[in-house]
Amino acid sequence: MGLNKKTVDDFNAKGRRVLVRCDFNVPLIDGQITDETRIVAALPTIQKLINDGAKVILCSHLGKVKNGPNEGESLAPVAARLSEKLGKPVNFVADYNVTGEAATAAVAAMNEGDVVLLQNTRFRGKEETKNGEEFSKELADLADDYVCDAFGSSHRAHASVAGVTKYISEKGGVNAVGYLMQKEINFLGNAVENPVRPFVAILGGSKVSTKISVINNLLEKVDTLIIGGGMAYTFFKAQGKEIGTSLVEEDYLDYAKEMIEKAEKLGKKFLLPIDTVTAKAFPNPIDAEIETLVVDSDKIPADSMGLDIGPKTAAMYAEAVKDAKTVVWNGPMGVFENPTLAVGTKAVAAALAETDAITIIGGGDSAAAVNQLGYGDKMSHISTGGGASLEFLEGKELPGVAAADDK
Repeated sequence: MGLNKKTVDDFNAKGRRVLVRCDFNVPLIDGQITDETRIVAALPTIQKLINDGAKVILCSHLGKVKNGPNEGESLAPVAARLSEKLGKPVNFVADYNVTGEAATAAVAAMNEGDVVLLQNTRFRGKEETKNGEEFSKELADLADDYVCDAFGSSHRAHASVAGVTKYISEKGGVNAVGYLMQKEINFLGNAVENPVRPFVAILGGSKVSTKISVINNLLEKVDTLIIGGGMAYTFFKAQGKEIGTSLVEEDYLDYAKEMIEKAEKLGKKFLLPIDTVTAKAFPNPIDAEIETLVVDSDKIPADSMGLDIGPKTAAMYAEAVKDAKTVVWNGPMGVFENPTLAVGTKAVAAALAETDAITIIGGGDSAAAVNQLGYGDKMSHISTGGGASLEFLEGKELPGVAAADDK
């Protein structure tokens, strides 16, 4: 997977223009940042470069930018918050072209330790298309060296993530990873390539289809694989069990059967829920009060759907992680946004908080659930990338990681 990458500690940035790809894709309501986690996560790398006397040029995307550049998705609020956090002015280049004359002039005027933030990279249109080549070159023209610290975007071969590195290399510059990327590579990479055993993986969420390759790859690596969430019902149906009106992916029944057989052949523990929290319908709204019934997993009523793991399953899963030394968890055990149906997810989070294992939470809904339930600070590592961490666990090479120079 190529995990031994140059970091910001491996080159001298003094006096050099360093372009840093951050993940400032923060939630905004009426121009106000509602969660600054991603900004805080970027600070160590930025501060290190400032302290080294670099001229620090930051870039990031924000939102999906479907209808062209707009002030609602400008990085202006991020620049203001960054200035507060760093205790120094961050010069924001508001130009929708991102790398135009305004950016060139702002960079030319920089002194050592100065910080410039470019406008939302997605304002340039699709970064991965032909336009991306031109954009990659223009980004590289602004800098001497490049640092990727945006793990959440590292699975995309975009201009500001991977494309720019080619042109930095051509001019003899360094392509490195920042502290946040390095931490992700260390935790997720080592979990997959060289785990401390016993190694347990917990996979939840609603669909088997989004985790096909992850299940397949992890079965080769883990000692125990635990399945929860909506995807469990596809496995139940594959075993011929009644699942009522539960979520099911008919196209993946054969695959589910194959995975159960593969686990058996490899001598791996493959745990599915033994009891299930059911209801007559999905809660609407999602956090509404709901009447539930706990049944054994092979006795789901025909007119009901499974929406969480039951108490016996929660106890079994807690027991399974008790002696683990490495645990990777991706995907909640039920509809965690509903207090009544968050019990299973909470039980697993509590069990992980009590183990002395290396506990790695794989971004997305799992990260949201762990933080929301108050267990975030009890985990060894919470990944900042949902899609990226999934692809890493699949064993895929991530463009943003691959593009960095090897040590």
